[in-house]
Amino acid sequence: MLRFWSIALLSLVVTASPAAAQNREVPYWAKLRAEEVNMRVGPSEAYPIEWVYRRQGLPVKVLRIMQGWRLVEDPDGERGWIVARLLHPDRAAIVIGDGLTDMRAAADEASALRWRVEPGVVGNLGKCEAGWCQLDVEGRKGWVRADRLWGSGEP
Repeated sequence: MLRFWSIALLSLVVTASPAAAQNREVPYWAKLRAEEVNMRVGPSEAYPIEWVYRRQGLPVKVLRIMQGWRLVEDPDGERGWIVARLLHPDRAAIVIGDGLTDMRAAADEASALRWRVEPGVVGNLGKCEAGWCQLDVEGRKGWVRADRLWGSGEP
């Protein structure tokens, strides 16, 4: 009898996991998983494509969840639906604002300058502290002021 309940419990856990992943609290950050991602005007492949993104890793804000689809907002404020499998839960950020911004060795304006990055550069986001965030741009790592990154902070 114990074996039966163990198998039943394991079965319940395995089948409940995907459903639990669908119930993630919104809003949250995600990034585009593929080189080409279609944003549609509604949550189905029957709806027309409004945008085609060709920027793997681009951060988006997930606003709503509906049966395998996500209503997202991009860095320009455009909203539309993307199929969930084309989104990755890891955080990313895009450099915003005017002109170049510094990427420093530590979270401090006096820290050594590593690189200068221009608006539109996308990277993987690390931890954020004291108004600075770690950014990894194709292996080039450093700290960037959080106010120059779309995708940092609370969604």
